[in-house]
Amino acid sequence: MEAFRRTNAMVMVITMLLLIMMMMMDGGDCSLHKVGSRGWIQDFNYTQWSTHEHFYVDDWLLFVFDKHYYNVLEVNKTSYENCNDQGFIKNITKGGRDVYQLTEARPYYFLSSGGYCWNGMKLSILVQETTAPTLAPAPSKSSAPPPQYYYCTACSSTLIMIILSILVFTYV
Repeated sequence: MEAFRRTNAMVMVITMLLLIMMMMMDGGDCSLHKVGSRGWIQDFNYTQWSTHEHFYVDDWLLFVFDKHYYNVLEVNKTSYENCNDQGFIKNITKGGRDVYQLTEARPYYFLSSGGYCWNGMKLSILVQETTAPTLAPAPSKSSAPPPQYYYCTACSSTLIMIILSILVFTYV
């Protein structure tokens, strides 16, 4: 049992070192936006949430939800407006902690099927071509909640390393 704990600790240390090295190697900027302040849930105003966010090409969305009840579908504007989950563009649901990269400057539309869209589980965002600022925004004096995004460098490789780390710590 002691050998197992040492191996697990060693894997954790090596993974964290690799993650740090990957972050230092690439200077590309992007953001990881956790969708909603409490995750992808019913009865939440995602329209209001998205007004406090800025989305840029190569940013990532992180959807956190119970995969036994909900899903995330990318749809077109008409399907978004009518909460129509038929003929979706892409089902991005994998396991309830799903990431989606914003690869183009354009509007994106997401919803949850099974009628949950009618309970507010839909998101519309406009992705811009300009890159995100490299510093976190200064706190505002308004009562609006702070944006739920996190800056990262070497975003693609870092995200892969984070996902691998989660898998290693979960199954090792």
